[in-house]
Amino acid sequence: MTNTSKPTVTVLDYGAGNVRSVVRALEAAGARVVLSRREKDVLGADGLVVPGVGAFKAVMDGLKEVDAPRMIGRRVAGGRPVLGICVGLQIFFDKGVEHGVKAAGMGEWPGVVERLKADVVPHMGWNTISAPEGSVLFHGIENERFYFVHSYAVQEWNFDQNNESMVPPQVTWSDHGGPFIAAVENGPLSATQFHPEKSAEAGLQLLRNWIGSLPVTGRLDESEGE
Repeated sequence: MTNTSKPTVTVLDYGAGNVRSVVRALEAAGARVVLSRREKDVLGADGLVVPGVGAFKAVMDGLKEVDAPRMIGRRVAGGRPVLGICVGLQIFFDKGVEHGVKAAGMGEWPGVVERLKADVVPHMGWNTISAPEGSVLFHGIENERFYFVHSYAVQEWNFDQNNESMVPPQVTWSDHGGPFIAAVENGPLSATQFHPEKSAEAGLQLLRNWIGSLPVTGRLDESEGE
């Protein structure tokens, strides 16, 4: 018998590393979780998490191999929640530039992923964030620190905030050699540059906040997964 009391979350399985810790953190935060690339799991879950570690182009190539951009696009177009983590945030911007290699992203948000302008790179360790008022992800944890591991980030936000026909995304910032985007909340699509699953209690609370915002359907059976 399917337990529908908990939201269902699919962690997208496309070859990214560190996915087991993401699965465990989501379970600890109160979700029923499967690790899968199957379309019915990706589209049927209450929430989808897109993890990402490594180079921008490699992550995009891995996503394309499992037809993830199309499935993610369908979820976003249908108002179905998606959460990106680390490079899983970066791929939603226009493009990434690493070691002179340019690669197209999914283009949900304008911006370019570039090397941090800091004396020490990678940016590795705990850092503060500056979240906007009304943030769902950071509710109650606005003053906490989160764990970052990255050398590249989006350092400018060029979204047209004057377009009255749409609600502008909420952007959270951090700083390492200069300001960079630490998180974005944009309707059904949210993402963090840091790793919630490595951010102790603050990270778990962020995942609880996101899970608590999911519309629960219970459509994904617990027996389905990898």
